[in-house]
Amino acid sequence: MPLYEFQCKKCKENFEISCSLKEYEETKPSCPKCKSKEVSRRISLFFAKTDSKT
Repeated sequence: MPLYEFQCKKCKENFEISCSLKEYEETKPSCPKCKSKEVSRRISLFFAKTDSKT
């Protein structure tokens, strides 16, 4: 499942949400600290480990 990173515009809290793409599209995340719906998506890094040697 993807991990989405956000920052609250109100209290500046950074938080993560793990949910399916469908859940992400259907719901608006809220800040766990102040419960505000005014959040912005943060750019996150992607890492994948494979068995391939290429």
